[in-house]
Amino acid sequence: MILDQNMKLHPYTLITGATSGIGYELALIAAREKNNLVLVARDSVKLETVRTEIRRQHKEVSVKILTVDLAKANAAKKVLGFCHANDLFIDTLINNAGFGDYGQFSKSDLNVQRSMIDLNIKTLTELTHLFLPNMLKNKNGKIMNLGSVASFLPGPLMSVYFATKNYVLSFSRALSEELRGTGVNVTCLCPGATSTGFGKAAHVSETHATANPKTTPKEVAEFGWYSMQAGETVAIYGSGNRIMLQLTKFVPRNIVTRLVKRVQR
Repeated sequence: MILDQNMKLHPYTLITGATSGIGYELALIAAREKNNLVLVARDSVKLETVRTEIRRQHKEVSVKILTVDLAKANAAKKVLGFCHANDLFIDTLINNAGFGDYGQFSKSDLNVQRSMIDLNIKTLTELTHLFLPNMLKNKNGKIMNLGSVASFLPGPLMSVYFATKNYVLSFSRALSEELRGTGVNVTCLCPGATSTGFGKAAHVSETHATANPKTTPKEVAEFGWYSMQAGETVAIYGSGNRIMLQLTKFVPRNIVTRLVKRVQR
């Protein structure tokens, strides 16, 4: 659906993975900033809970929810179809949904790796491709893709996850440059370990860096939201993370890879 200039549609912010962690906090911030919302996740009960919470705090904000497993085939088209059916113009797209998996690649479940690639890369790319034309038509839009500190590094023992996040960063940077001067901005938010439940879902041990991090999803979401509003292309959360990534530029790549493996263990 390309918008007719005479159509009076209210803009919406679409957030995937909106029922927990950074996605949930981004939904709260967007509502606080008076943005209408389309929240997408695979748990209908949690989606309804989030919608009820936002409506209670911000009665003027419209909240639409869609239950869909974004790792499944044609998930992105289902999201687009839902928005078309409800005459919703998405002027902000936040591709937050994603997951990781810990362990040696040779011993991993291939179906899990495929699902990770489908969610972290395929659906993110498809959603961006499907919603971008209307943003360009209206010369206004924002896209946030959830990257990671892992986007900058090779990741032994989480090799596919790190690789998917490297794609997200590279894709976001390239798309940002393509869209320069169009009124549409792309931001890649890159947090480090955050207390989101990511570690548990990735099956890491209690001693792993992602098991009990101090950084809260609210802190990351606030940083990411205002970085997106400012039009920043790459937003790395935390001065420690920024310094660490700068230092890795001066270390041979093979040594960086070994260091990451040691940290992962």
